Amino acid sequence: MSHARPVSRRRLLGLATATVLASGALGAGTAAAGTSSAAEPVDALNRGARPLSDLKALGRMVGDAHVVGLGEASHSAHEFFTLKQRVFRHLVATKGFTTFALEASWSTGLRLDAYVTRGTGDPAQIMRDEFQGQYVFWNTQEYLDLIRWMRRYNLTHPDRPQLRFVGNDLGYAGPDAFHHVTDYLAAHRPDLAERIGDLYAGLKPAAGTEAGPWMLGQLTKELPARRAEADRADAALALLRDHGRPRTTDRDTERAHARALQNATAITQSYTAYAFPDEQFPERMRYRDRAMAANTAWWLRHEGGRILLASNNGHVAYTSDNPDEFPEPTGAFLRAQLGPDYVSIGLTFNQGTVNALPDFTAQQPKAYTVTPAPKGHNEYTLDKLRYRDFSIDLRAAPPAARAWLAAARPTRSYGLYWSTDNPATALGRSYDILIHLHQVEAAHILR
Repeated sequence: MSHARPVSRRRLLGLATATVLASGALGAGTAAAGTSSAAEPVDALNRGARPLSDLKALGRMVGDAHVVGLGEASHSAHEFFTLKQRVFRHLVATKGFTTFALEASWSTGLRLDAYVTRGTGDPAQIMRDEFQGQYVFWNTQEYLDLIRWMRRYNLTHPDRPQLRFVGNDLGYAGPDAFHHVTDYLAAHRPDLAERIGDLYAGLKPAAGTEAGPWMLGQLTKELPARRAEADRADAALALLRDHGRPRTTDRDTERAHARALQNATAITQSYTAYAFPDEQFPERMRYRDRAMAANTAWWLRHEGGRILLASNNGHVAYTSDNPDEFPEPTGAFLRAQLGPDYVSIGLTFNQGTVNALPDFTAQQPKAYTVTPAPKGHNEYTLDKLRYRDFSIDLRAAPPAARAWLAAARPTRSYGLYWSTDNPATALGRSYDILIHLHQVEAAHILR
């Protein structure tokens, strides 16, 4: 099979082309190598940098935002994941944040939220079931510690708003989303249950289905079959939206209908994403990022509270470092929808080890060493600042640093597959805030 256009290895998350997966010959791509002639503004950046031990300073930078996107330069580094827990705990305590959103499937979020809020299930088993394939990087001790802390918090703070867990992605249309729709129909619109059940027949994964093989199976289906499945999911969504309002309307039934609609939407998002033809990879990725933003914004509107969104730098950013393949990031959609209620935080590092899949057939990541950033990379300059680990508000950068921040230069960005590509990123155009770490180590993958 031919595949004329190479696809980036960084943020496919189960939506790579089926031909590439079948052949195992995905191109690595070539990173832009543009560097700035502007002098390194170390002194100017030092004036705004704050040590990462001072989370109050980071809180002041976040301000009154209701959604904070906190990125990562690698999908699997211990310090990235533990930092996200530290930041989330601080925002819970000081700013009333209640939701941890992860770049994971919506249906996965439902299962983990049931544990966090009601103690349903074993989080380690849920993670083994759900964090497979391209989501294997979340199956870590660090995330298990976070989820267990959220459950303990809810048990020990009954007088405070409960913490919630949500997945905003669309890779796996798991059975829990289907159950939420059918439970609503049984309670409020049994007259529609059979019609929607017929549309969902064969779409809902069977009990015991593993997320990884299911996603790979979607990719290897012929395009007409994928389109037919997307059409059926969309028809069920339209039926629920146009004719499925509850017979008796009050606040509770309206909320139940809204939640059922969102679950049907998440199912449709997943099947629609897989229905794009392989040559429309950029359009598929734009659809995915738009869906991730829409799911996050829905949660904010309907569940309230404030949200920390944990995702890749390339998703939380405002501009893409690879517009040919990833045209418009989640962060751009969130800024358009939420304005100043959304704040983007990029997360960079200088050296250490990270986990990545060695190739496109591997099921388990390996740890790889990342040497100190060479001259000309963003991290080379950032690592010269006076603090080993720091945060900095890029919006408040002094004039002496603005030209440097506005220029695109090579920047570490590791995702699914190991590669030494370093895409060109303009930090000041991509993020509101930047956190830089001197050194990281690979996260602790659970087996």
